[in-house]
Amino acid sequence: MKRRLTTCLIVTIFCTLQVFAQDRSPARFGKVSSEDFSQAIYDIDSNASAVVIADIGSTEIEGNNKGGFSLVFKNYRRARVLNKNGYGIGDVRITLYTNGNAEEELLNLKAVTYNVEHGKVVETKLDTRSSVFTERMDKNTIVKKFIFPDIREGSVIEFQYSIRSDFIFNLQPWEFQGGYPRLWSEYAVSLPEFYYYVTLSQGYQPYYIKEQKSRPGTFIHADAGGTGSTERTRFEAMVTDYRWVMRNVPALKEESYTSTLDNHIAKIEFQLAEVRQPYTPQNIMGSWEQAFEDLLKDEDFGYALSRDNPWLNDVMFSATRGAVQPLQRAKNIYEYIRDNMTCTGYNSTQLAQPLRNVLRNRSGTEAEINLLLVAMLRKADLHAEPVLLSTRSHGYTYPMYPLMSRFNYVIVRTIIDSREYYLDASEPRMGFGRLGYDCYNGHARVVNAEATPVELVPDSLLERSTTSVFIMNNGNGDLEGSVQHSAGYYESGRIRYEMKEKGNGEFEGSIKKSFHADVEIKNIVIDSLDKYDEPVAVRYDFDMKQEKGDIIYLNPMFGEGYKENPFKSANRYYPVEMPYTMDQTYLLQMGVPEGYETDELPRQVMVKLNEEDDGLFEYRITEAGGTISMRSRLRINRTYFQPEEYSMLREFFSLVVKKHNEQIVFKKKK
Repeated sequence: MKRRLTTCLIVTIFCTLQVFAQDRSPARFGKVSSEDFSQAIYDIDSNASAVVIADIGSTEIEGNNKGGFSLVFKNYRRARVLNKNGYGIGDVRITLYTNGNAEEELLNLKAVTYNVEHGKVVETKLDTRSSVFTERMDKNTIVKKFIFPDIREGSVIEFQYSIRSDFIFNLQPWEFQGGYPRLWSEYAVSLPEFYYYVTLSQGYQPYYIKEQKSRPGTFIHADAGGTGSTERTRFEAMVTDYRWVMRNVPALKEESYTSTLDNHIAKIEFQLAEVRQPYTPQNIMGSWEQAFEDLLKDEDFGYALSRDNPWLNDVMFSATRGAVQPLQRAKNIYEYIRDNMTCTGYNSTQLAQPLRNVLRNRSGTEAEINLLLVAMLRKADLHAEPVLLSTRSHGYTYPMYPLMSRFNYVIVRTIIDSREYYLDASEPRMGFGRLGYDCYNGHARVVNAEATPVELVPDSLLERSTTSVFIMNNGNGDLEGSVQHSAGYYESGRIRYEMKEKGNGEFEGSIKKSFHADVEIKNIVIDSLDKYDEPVAVRYDFDMKQEKGDIIYLNPMFGEGYKENPFKSANRYYPVEMPYTMDQTYLLQMGVPEGYETDELPRQVMVKLNEEDDGLFEYRITEAGGTISMRSRLRINRTYFQPEEYSMLREFFSLVVKKHNEQIVFKKKK
């Protein structure tokens, strides 16, 4: 019995130690041995070119000698380079916040590359004095960057550093996921009760560890007075220790139909919301109404909109073109600004120059042009307000919190006869009441006293197109035909851009290339090219040389349709985000080539994407009296699909690609 109890005790101790070992990453700075180079392939991703072994961060709040507190952030990372495609993991960028003469401080940076030479581990240290470079990104952002020295296939690299920040609102976020797989990603934050931060978490990976514990803490900060004496303050406060860990996190790589990876990467962010006792309680974050009240008074945004702006008087007559009806007056002003202004940059939410200069120079950022549009619409006694949004490529906003940094774009809302119109005069060929699909990213806010929320959702956009193809024998053994194509609105924008930038010749060349056959394109006509409120219609004729073999293979889609599946990856770890819903119809009427008969037609199918009818694919083809009739229709009614729906979507489009690439078989008559 005693021996059995001893055995159980040993097993229990071993299991306890094993659990404890799994609670922490074994990686430590400088502790690298030859065993760390033994693994060449990692189960998490056998095709990975590099892998992050451990990424560990922490933030604590400490008293400083300025009478306040500072954030102290520490980061340690170890990674393994597996092949040359993974060299990019050795390119490091550390972002620091700056405001005026104050700047976050980078401390204790160390970076080492380890390689095995003649059976021994050789280390190459980064020269932090000569090999770390500084780049200013904007007035509030500085980047320290370096590249690991002597990086090779098989190298182990690691770095560590600290950032000391007096900007108490700028609590460092943490990304658990990135462009390379991460075996261990951990972040620990200790927050005293007198600072309250809102925590924003996103991503689709589960936490391996998620815990919080409270404990008493002692805080000391010093205030160096003007007399040379230093006054120290000491007090007690409760502290909450948070710890988040993820293991075996797959790489996140951009795939088709993705707004921005920033929306989906597993990460955690913080926003200072309140200062609490023992300090004087203060609401830092405030409300949407408070934030927009300040914005409307801001000289770099709304101040000019509340004034009469007499300098507009000289242009209002030419801008309105004498229109009496409110809607026509609004359209004329919109077109005046759109057609006479040059956009010098996007992704802005403030004025860098007065609106008067924007008009005089006939150029400005998207924010400046659209704020000028608001001013001119108001000058014409029309209701107009700015709208703040975040574009799809910038990322989501949070409806609950007035986080102004989440916005990057300004458009205009006008209400005429109880109908809303959203306008963007910075886009040179955009119709009245139209926005680029990048603007349809969900939550946005009208900049008014009520901070009115609006939803600009991609499901509200329908891209409808129809292509009709007619083909007949020309009497010389070849084929001739005509095509009529009614484009969707966003495809129309692409056509307008190509025609303006590249001309008719390249547009004709792109049509010819799509046929994948010996064709001559002629009589191209493009309707509504300059009518930006309407979709474009394209018509043209073609002559096609026909093969004269015993067997002819012909794809009835003639360059239209899907050539390959847009969903290539076997798995997807984040949602599919299409920019709009779609309804694409292709119609064909074709005479059987002279001297031939139909040997084989593709099989007809009609498939629904799911039981909710969120998508439909129809492929019908028949022959009667020597004429082949075909109809292909692809309809997608929803733009957002969860990761668990990806396999369904991928399989659906695989069928579409398969059918669009099937061929009719003709055989020579005997």
